[in-house]
Amino acid sequence: MRTLLTLALTLTVATQAADWTTFGHDPQRTGWASEETTLTPANVPTLTLKWKAKLPNESYSLSALTAPVVASNVSTTKGVRTVIYVAGITGTVFALDSETGEQLWTRTFKYRIQPGKGGYQGTFLCPNGITATPVIDKSSQLIYLIAADGALYGLDLGSGTIRYGPVQFVASYAKAWSLSLVNGVIYTTLSQGCGAGLSGFYGIDIRDRHHPVIHQLLLSNTDTAGMWGRGGPIIGDNGKVYGSTADGKFDLSVGDYSQSVVSASLPDLNLLDYYLPVNWDALRKKDLDLGSASPVFFGWKNRRLIATGTKESVVSLLDADSLGGADHQTTLYTSPQLGNEKGICCSGLGIWGGLSTARDLEGQTWLYVPMGGPPSPTAPKFFYTYGDTPHGSIMAFKVMADGQTQNPKLEPAWTSADFDIPDPPVIANGVLFALSTGENAVQKGGEKTRLLNTHPAVLRALDAATGKELFNSKDAIASWVHFSGLAIANGQVYVVDHDSNVYAFGLPPKQ
Repeated sequence: MRTLLTLALTLTVATQAADWTTFGHDPQRTGWASEETTLTPANVPTLTLKWKAKLPNESYSLSALTAPVVASNVSTTKGVRTVIYVAGITGTVFALDSETGEQLWTRTFKYRIQPGKGGYQGTFLCPNGITATPVIDKSSQLIYLIAADGALYGLDLGSGTIRYGPVQFVASYAKAWSLSLVNGVIYTTLSQGCGAGLSGFYGIDIRDRHHPVIHQLLLSNTDTAGMWGRGGPIIGDNGKVYGSTADGKFDLSVGDYSQSVVSASLPDLNLLDYYLPVNWDALRKKDLDLGSASPVFFGWKNRRLIATGTKESVVSLLDADSLGGADHQTTLYTSPQLGNEKGICCSGLGIWGGLSTARDLEGQTWLYVPMGGPPSPTAPKFFYTYGDTPHGSIMAFKVMADGQTQNPKLEPAWTSADFDIPDPPVIANGVLFALSTGENAVQKGGEKTRLLNTHPAVLRALDAATGKELFNSKDAIASWVHFSGLAIANGQVYVVDHDSNVYAFGLPPKQ
């Protein structure tokens, strides 16, 4: 019988073979390029920088470019191409030829409404620009994005011509996260109360451009409960969307769902379920919330699972069809504290960005965790290790059955060599790719200090089964990066940095 992960990957979504149409590859945010066959553990050590493209986009505070998305077989003025798309914080969408890095087209948005100055507006938390990674719809040949003024646009993949919108989707200068497209509806999440947009799920039915239908599920009455994990909405194959929320009050009587994992129905976004950690109030007091990392949806045996992580550095496995069980506070499995021994909220320690998953050729399901800082003394012993990891690592676990309960549990497999603040990993054909970001994640002293003491990012490829390093980009990347992501398509890996460079790594030409 096929596993539910296989079923999840056959969900009617925007993803097509050899494309990377959304953050994390698919609406479940697995990070698994399951159709990739060009890159292998045997040839990845020969990866080389194919091209580097400097884009005319000025960074703003910590923000520069969104994570890349990729579409193949696009008709352009230069012929049929595979095209890379990124959006700049200052309002321009760029389309690049995957073979050369040449700009095929750009589209810049001008805004009549100017941002306010209240709250976090104008800071790294609310940077007044394009923040959500766009999503590609191959069926209509459009790329959808939310401009800084909160309007949704659909641009022609080949020319950048506006073919959908503008339709006001979210609040102007809100902070939206990676878009997802499922069955004709685009979803996003908001956080930090930017532009007075309340935290929660947002969806817009795009099937009738003259009659867009918008749904919202607001999870807070203030600027709390933001779902600011990199993946935004996490969409399963069971008609539900999931997200992990950040600091704030949890009070059912007034509709505040902070410090929890929540699920809602598709497409109308009615609240269905929630999971609240037993120690949620202690997490709130120390700012160790669940919102820092996107959960991941996947199938295992005959069950649907959600894996979620926190700044506290604890990973939980939840039943995706019954979050937290009858009392909303029971997990299927809870790990020991894996990192962040001292419980520090704002220095890049703990789990950030999002979790990833893949299944190997033997049918074994894996979970990969980006850990900021060294492991905790309570962390389990891993079978493979590669030295001390003072700045961070990728931790890999096998999802196994508990011998007594048959519930899923995590078996530690390997932890990587040191990563200078890891981004969420992506997986292709037995190879794990992850970025050592080089950012300064210490928030004390203000955002200006975070532009100091950074280091150039490094792309690394690891054996997904052992953690052994197979490739290291060394000094190929010029700058650091904050809150980004990788894309893989047709044998190439795409990276962006804070200096608004886009990089393509691939195999050398055959001799």
